[in-house]
Amino acid sequence: MHSEFEKNYFILFGLPVRYSIDLPDLQIRYRELQKKFHPDKFASGSDAERRLASQMAAQINAGYQTLKSPLARGRYLLQLAGIDLDDERDTQMTPAFLMEQMEMRENLDAARENENTLALLQGMIKTVEAAMNSRVSQLSDLFEESDDQENLLVARNCLREMQFLEKFRKDIEQTEDEYL
Repeated sequence: MHSEFEKNYFILFGLPVRYSIDLPDLQIRYRELQKKFHPDKFASGSDAERRLASQMAAQINAGYQTLKSPLARGRYLLQLAGIDLDDERDTQMTPAFLMEQMEMRENLDAARENENTLALLQGMIKTVEAAMNSRVSQLSDLFEESDDQENLLVARNCLREMQFLEKFRKDIEQTEDEYL
């Protein structure tokens, strides 16, 4: 069981190290690993066995959460490639994306003052979801050629944009909750 800790999440789940994964298959593998390493199975074991089972369960849960999320999975792949998404020295975003973000924020402010706030917010969520889906598709292509350092840097920028979009989606949902 100890060697399991030395594996990355893809190996832990028996998946190829790639961006595109079969989510239903991931869920099946997750359930199998949960059963195999559930701490209750080791309740009569030694303290070390119980502690190790608990650590494995935590790693399995963390791996599942990482791999099931397109954003977290992309961040993890960059991490495995030695690229830090949070490098504070490199915060450059394309001017077009920054303008788009400013416009989206202005639209959110305007939606708050409109009598059709909820309908406008739903439309904004669909727009953000479409932008996210577009970037997920782009990431899939970029990571297929992961040996190419330039593609990994483009993927890093794409993931940064996804982080902005995800935060904006949460802001829309929070605004929506205020009007429900």
